[in-house]
Amino acid sequence: MYQLLQPLIFRMAPECAHNNTLRLLCLAGSQPVGRLIIRALFRSSQPGPAVEAFGLTFPNPVGLAAGYDKDGLGWRGLAELGFGHIEVGTVTTLPQSGTAGPRVFRLVKDQAVINCMGFPNRGSAFMVKRLQGPRPKGLILGVNIGKHSATPLEEAVGDYLALLRTFAPLADYLAVNVSSPNTPGLRDLQARQALENLLGPLAAERRRIADQLGRPVPLLVKLAPDLLPDALDDALDVIMRTGMDGVIASNTSIGRPALSSPLANERGGLSGAPIKRLNTEFVRTVTRKTGGKLQIVASGGIMSPDDAAEKIDAGATLIQLYTGLIYQGPGLVRDVLEHACGPATAPFPHGVRRRPGLLRPSLPCVLI
Repeated sequence: MYQLLQPLIFRMAPECAHNNTLRLLCLAGSQPVGRLIIRALFRSSQPGPAVEAFGLTFPNPVGLAAGYDKDGLGWRGLAELGFGHIEVGTVTTLPQSGTAGPRVFRLVKDQAVINCMGFPNRGSAFMVKRLQGPRPKGLILGVNIGKHSATPLEEAVGDYLALLRTFAPLADYLAVNVSSPNTPGLRDLQARQALENLLGPLAAERRRIADQLGRPVPLLVKLAPDLLPDALDDALDVIMRTGMDGVIASNTSIGRPALSSPLANERGGLSGAPIKRLNTEFVRTVTRKTGGKLQIVASGGIMSPDDAAEKIDAGATLIQLYTGLIYQGPGLVRDVLEHACGPATAPFPHGVRRRPGLLRPSLPCVLI
């Protein structure tokens, strides 16, 4: 069914399709009947396995990556697909429109997307309103935070501190985004001294807030897959020394590996099938360099249950989907849970288990 409908879906401009989906998810997620319909159509009968990470208990290892629900509009509806965690954002202190369009490109032949959106969002005050109220049972909610485009790099720490103070009481964890290729200069914050100047104050403020809240406030750092070996060593050293709880590996890539689409040279970050190997190697490298002491969320190129299992084999504790949903549909969440994370005789790293199986056809979802 999805293959029949996909050409119609892809006739819509990418952002139009995306925004329409969020409106539907917002509506469905706000109504008991809507949530019931989503669960009936897409939710897996395999709820787990539960995963312990960052001092939190995730109902299963499968999450939604940041960037899909930038303003927290549809996360309650998305939760009904069976995600164990959802990461909203990237959110900035004040609203911003992002880069001028066109800024999202489907590379259908490559099962990929290039985006150069630049953190468009309605700002932290709007997001706060969207996160208040009831939360789906068991769901872990993360907030991805970033620097406003008008904030100079040398003042970026002020943005991140303000966002930490705002969202620590509302979220289960926060992800510090220093790796988007679409905000000028942002990736410079991954350099050793810049990252130290950022994460040091965040760590101190996190301790104060955790004491105030009476619970931990996990902080993760989202890194770029294009970091050179020495730069990655520096970043990981700072992340571990400042006591961050984990790494999201990784953001989109500025590389263009053997793409067949005529849109291959569009500006922005590449996601989807072409970066699967790059991302897996990045996860494996981080695991090796940190001796497995730093928990990893793998985000990049997961298009099937086998891809999900590959990330877990490489050392990931959790995985996140995004572009795979565009090409496989929302049933991908169910398929990964049933065929990459189900019970098995031998455990995967970090206690995650899977059982073998075939990829089931997914039902349609109007995505980018």
